[in-house]
Amino acid sequence: MSTEPDVLAPPPGVVARLARWEKALDALVPPKHGAALRIATWNVRALSGLTKAWESVEGASPKRNFTDVHLIAAVMRRFDVVAVQEVRGNLRALRHLMKALGEDWAFILTDVTEGREGNDERLAFVFDSRRVKPSGLACELVVPIEKEAGLAAGGLGRQFARTPYAVSFLSRGQTFTLVTLHVLYGKDAADRVPELQAIATWLAGWAEREFGWDHNLIALGDFNIDRADDPLFKAFTSTGLVPAPQLAGLPRTVFDDIGKEHFYDQIAWFTKGQKRRPVLTMEPVAGGHVDFVPALRGDLTLTELSWHISDHYPMWVEFTIPDP
Repeated sequence: MSTEPDVLAPPPGVVARLARWEKALDALVPPKHGAALRIATWNVRALSGLTKAWESVEGASPKRNFTDVHLIAAVMRRFDVVAVQEVRGNLRALRHLMKALGEDWAFILTDVTEGREGNDERLAFVFDSRRVKPSGLACELVVPIEKEAGLAAGGLGRQFARTPYAVSFLSRGQTFTLVTLHVLYGKDAADRVPELQAIATWLAGWAEREFGWDHNLIALGDFNIDRADDPLFKAFTSTGLVPAPQLAGLPRTVFDDIGKEHFYDQIAWFTKGQKRRPVLTMEPVAGGHVDFVPALRGDLTLTELSWHISDHYPMWVEFTIPDP
């Protein structure tokens, strides 16, 4: 009678591979250090089911296995908070990921967004509880429709396909609120404009209402923006959101061609000079993406790799927190 392998007891070959991956990560994103706050967003493709084995045999479904979970966990440990998109109704992979991360890590997530366009998805935050703690606020965002939202007729005529999720955190005496979302891709780019316009309008209004709190408000997630010069980007930035300059020009997916990079995944905030909107009191000092393809692809196709790890790269920004 076979027994299920223990996700916390990797065999020697996996231990060696993980050690090589940690060394490669040192060159991509250094380990966390005391005074900085490092925030990431990662669309982890279909984080749902899991093959409970250290290696997926040919034809296994899902392809993601225990080794993949540890490879993903090694990336997440480099950050203090990770906004994760594409967590599905089945939480098996997430629960084993949390085991791999260890008891100092925690998560908070939404319920499943129902309906065809919801795609059985949840939005989640995974965080290092030694460095970051929830500070009280956790809510899903809904918007008034059409006229009340300041949208023209024919704008957003429904709620978000996948409801945005806001959670406030506290680190070293500094409160910050993260709003994560996964914008509906739709049949064409024009389908995304109403959602992007609505979230930009909502965030601006919320920022103005919350001005007295002086909280850092940061939007992050998969906005499905194709390019920095298209109507999608204009809708996203229409109320003053400014994407992290540290991420400009970086590829977002493993399938991006050089010179034709997409602009899907973003981290953005309001900046100085905008009336009645709290600006960052934290200083963004570094950022980038984690290109896992060279180290982890092996003999896999990019499509196969995307089902083991993801089709999107993690994107991150590091902030310094001012002294109290």
